[in-house]
Amino acid sequence: MKITVTGSLGHISKPLIQKLIAAGHDVKVVSSTAERASEIEALGAEAAIGKVEDVTFLSDAFAGADAVYTMIPPTFQTADWKKHIATIGANYTEALRNSGVKSVVNLSSIGAHLPEGCGPVSGLYYAEKSLNSLVEVNIKHLRPGFFYYNFYSNIPLIQNMGILGSNYGADVRLLMADVSEIAEAAFEELNTLQFEGKSHRYIVSDIRTPQEVAKAIGHEIGKPDLKWVQFSDNDLLNAMVQQGLPHEIAANFVEMGAAVNSGKMFEDYKSDQPTGKIRIEDFAKEFARAYAAPVEH
Repeated sequence: MKITVTGSLGHISKPLIQKLIAAGHDVKVVSSTAERASEIEALGAEAAIGKVEDVTFLSDAFAGADAVYTMIPPTFQTADWKKHIATIGANYTEALRNSGVKSVVNLSSIGAHLPEGCGPVSGLYYAEKSLNSLVEVNIKHLRPGFFYYNFYSNIPLIQNMGILGSNYGADVRLLMADVSEIAEAAFEELNTLQFEGKSHRYIVSDIRTPQEVAKAIGHEIGKPDLKWVQFSDNDLLNAMVQQGLPHEIAANFVEMGAAVNSGKMFEDYKSDQPTGKIRIEDFAKEFARAYAAPVEH
């Protein structure tokens, strides 16, 4: 099949591209960075260089595809993050309508059932809603839990203060996902195209408490007493802004953390069991390697 993948060579898109090519599919990769073209081609895919803000470009990139994988690239340069996410979702919708694609796998998030109160994830609610307006197009929304790799941003906090933390409590229910299991789920859906209508699929690698996360990570980095500390919303907001995040982005992250703390973000996931196999103890081993020699993630 001919499959177009958005997301360039990101944490999920790159392994997805590799899996699709290994399975014999003809893959086109959308990237905003011209320098990525040679890397994309080296994988055996075709590069389509352009902006997701450009509907004409997207329409051309999607044209002739049997299926498209959509994801909304992260950006910290926006005055209204939710609106930006919704707008890109609308761009994808228009481009898909223009190109006549009939099957879409869309990367969304757990919590995307909430139209408000969940930070950037509430923007994904509107992206899902826009895509679902497409007539006679089959769409599978992937709703993964909190990405394990987001914990890498806590390395300076551990090094400088000896703690892990956010604005949700140590004993709340935290649903998490490993990017490799998200990529595998996307591959499974694209490789077979057995989904019909509009539906969603949750990807949850583990369900634990933040304190259990701190214990697993602390065990691997030689800090067995590592604790999870809950910050106030205002303290977390101020800390993020002081670290250089724009206020709009920091405020959305704080709002999302508050939704985790209240349980609202995960309320639509009814099971007490994860869907995947990679547990926090498995990720903690990877975290320990990064902690010993920090690199950008």
